[in-house]
Amino acid sequence: MIPSVLPTYNRAPLNFVSGSGTWLVEADGRRFLDLGAGIAVNVLGHAHPALVDALTQQADTLWHVSNLYHIGSQQALADKLADATFADTTFFTNSGTEACEMAVKMARKYHFDKGAPERTDIITFEGSFHGRSSAGIAAAGSEKMTHGFGPLLPGFVHLPFGDHDALTQAAKSPTVGAIMVEPVQGEGGIRPLPDACLKGLRDLCDEHGILMILDEVQCGVGRTGKMFAHEWSGITPDIMMVAKGIGGGFPLGAVLATENAASGMTAGTHGSTYGGNPLACAVGCAVMDIVAEPSFLSEVKRKAGMLRQKLEGLVGSHPDVFEAVRGSGLMLGLKCKAVNLDVVNAGYAQEVITIPAADNVIRLLPPLNITDDEIAQAIARLDAAATALAS
Repeated sequence: MIPSVLPTYNRAPLNFVSGSGTWLVEADGRRFLDLGAGIAVNVLGHAHPALVDALTQQADTLWHVSNLYHIGSQQALADKLADATFADTTFFTNSGTEACEMAVKMARKYHFDKGAPERTDIITFEGSFHGRSSAGIAAAGSEKMTHGFGPLLPGFVHLPFGDHDALTQAAKSPTVGAIMVEPVQGEGGIRPLPDACLKGLRDLCDEHGILMILDEVQCGVGRTGKMFAHEWSGITPDIMMVAKGIGGGFPLGAVLATENAASGMTAGTHGSTYGGNPLACAVGCAVMDIVAEPSFLSEVKRKAGMLRQKLEGLVGSHPDVFEAVRGSGLMLGLKCKAVNLDVVNAGYAQEVITIPAADNVIRLLPPLNITDDEIAQAIARLDAAATALAS
């Protein structure tokens, strides 16, 4: 019998029925400490009062009109993003996958309009993840995501992660128009790109007239302790993909760009039925009002330092289970010696949620407003999980 829900996920035997802050309640009454936040989505936890209020107020007035008309909350969110970032303009989507599609189109249309239609190739990197659309899987290029889905969309040049010589050589090609990279790889195993490398990428793009596309779908919106991860390096991109945290749990994505990079995207070149709808943008405005505050981001940095220090101690206490801590801010990974899925499952038994990733890593992506006490509880539960696994 075919399941009524397509079985494309290996789902854990858990059924959460409510959530509050950093906690989720299972149907049987158990309370789980959520260090996954819906895979970096619930930046303010579950049922945050400001987000509930924003959504409720908007739901009482207007849900959907389409982009054929002016949308007040969309304009308000675009203004907030412009004020907080490098961007001059924003196109709103419903997800990170849609943001990837738009970013690819924007880069290629830019070069077409500048008289270089041959510059269609986009350089990407091993271990990357840019969604599961045709463009997204072609951009990542991994066998895991592309197997059985050919023919793949052409126009992507895949390079090893950290191979500077290969990058320098590839950038010289007259067909390369953009470089797309995650400042911190998420699905790839929480691998930060060093600030020096981001600066080098920016210089390389400027040298060859290449557009720099940053995928901050997972690492953006306060996750690293700055509003966006690239800010640590002091550079700015030409185009940036955003989603997950920007909606705080409501489906919302965006492509941010400079006026120059976006110059080819004129009326009729792209669209979205639901993108930038009043409900999503009302919630996005509420997220920005909280997360973009310097005092909030300062607290993220402080708590990130505390959590990382405690995780280093956890690794030292369980050398047969864990190997190392890596990541940035509250986007941290535990490189495992045990099988990472076994660690995740052992965590479920201790009522703590983590997320598996590539390279035998488990991700810790808690709500950015996790408390000090909840951090202590998280370490205690992970310690119990590791102890049980080792025995």
